[in-house]
Amino acid sequence: MQLIDTHVHLNFEVFQEDFASVRSRWQEAGVVHLVHSCVEPSEFSSIQAIAARVPELSFAVGLHPLDASKWTMETQSVISSLASSDSRVVAIGEMGLDFYKADNYEQQLLVFEAQLEIATDLNKPVIIHCRDAASQLKEVLQRWKNLKGERLRGVMHCWGGTPEETQWFMDLGFYISFSGTVTFKNAKEIQASCKIVSPERLLIETDCPFLAPHPKRGTRRNEPSYVRYVAEQVATLRGEPLETIATQTTQNACQLFGLAL
Repeated sequence: MQLIDTHVHLNFEVFQEDFASVRSRWQEAGVVHLVHSCVEPSEFSSIQAIAARVPELSFAVGLHPLDASKWTMETQSVISSLASSDSRVVAIGEMGLDFYKADNYEQQLLVFEAQLEIATDLNKPVIIHCRDAASQLKEVLQRWKNLKGERLRGVMHCWGGTPEETQWFMDLGFYISFSGTVTFKNAKEIQASCKIVSPERLLIETDCPFLAPHPKRGTRRNEPSYVRYVAEQVATLRGEPLETIATQTTQNACQLFGLAL
């Protein structure tokens, strides 16, 4: 059985001491590929360094919405240049809108749309972070979809929206990725969303080192091997065999990110 963890942050310091053991565990769990997200462009070299050691790693470059204040006149060209400089870059992100922890709405929107422009110009998918901003994000994506058509595509990562919101983004052609939050006891809306996602739009992730799934909640960090717990919960919620979820999500990740296993 093969699994792909479509969102990791392995360059964080919490992985430095025992990285080899972490990698051994994800290989034992059947994780055959990972997509490393990027919080800000300054991380790019550290992510590249990990990819040099880990051939099963692809990655993205972008600016997280909670770091939108770091955007400068040069950032757009920097992200575009970095994305074009390495064939292992398979997406732009993570990017998006987060109105839960910040109220710089106009700045976030500006940065979000600038990165949508990069992604569509380069014909790469986007990795979208969305928190307390689904309606605003839908409006932006609908407008860009009308302008760019199939060149605008991507994934709603670590999805935490309602079934209605889930349908909005599926209707726009986006993939929906579930993290460890889908295993949380009180995550009823996330679990309801999981049940309605079209098989061809379903992805799984850990978002490690954050949001360790049950039964690993309370551990000091999340790690890629735990994506199997996410897959197991998704299978249970959808009433499907684990092998079916593993095969479908692996195929979907390869389709979205252009991966060849």
